[in-house]
Amino acid sequence: MTIKRGLAALFMLAALSGCATRWVVDSEVQSFSSLPAADVATGATYRFERLPSQREGDGARSAEALEAMAAPALERAGLRRDDGSARYTAQIGARVTPSLSPWADPWFYPAWGPGPRYGWGLGYGRGWYGGGGWYGPAFPQASNPWYLREVSVVLREQASNKVVYETRARNDGPYNLDAAVLPVMFQAALQGFPNPPQGERRVDIEIPPAAK
Repeated sequence: MTIKRGLAALFMLAALSGCATRWVVDSEVQSFSSLPAADVATGATYRFERLPSQREGDGARSAEALEAMAAPALERAGLRRDDGSARYTAQIGARVTPSLSPWADPWFYPAWGPGPRYGWGLGYGRGWYGGGGWYGPAFPQASNPWYLREVSVVLREQASNKVVYETRARNDGPYNLDAAVLPVMFQAALQGFPNPPQGERRVDIEIPPAAK
């Protein structure tokens, strides 16, 4: 048990020292596309599509916050938002699930069971907390939760309602700053758009200093 606590302390010390200069989000990404590159080259337009649960009250506020995180990544990919005459609709999904830190000693924290990892779907997962996160500082103690995150983007051609692009990214780590991590994950999810590599791949993106 002493060895385990020592390893946990070393990990957290390394994380704290490394954050002073660089904060890299590593995402596992998988994408599927039938979208012609020429469509993007000519300035393809999109609008956000919301589920009924995302159109009023708290659901609408959470959807608006999440769309604001995804919009810069869509623009970077070459898509232009046009709610009036969009060619494509974009449905955005995200889930944030606290789980047991892999650095926590199970002998000391037996009550923490492994939480659900990733379940893909449209809209918000039950673990979405639109905002900057919670559970203490950016670098929690080894006993604090580990955060499992996923984001997804689905593009449909509005005229036919056909899915032409689907992409997903997942990440886990001790950082509870959703407002900084999720936008970078959307950027990772759209890397290679509109003709991404086949299969799952790792995408590392450094968070800009201003976002830290």
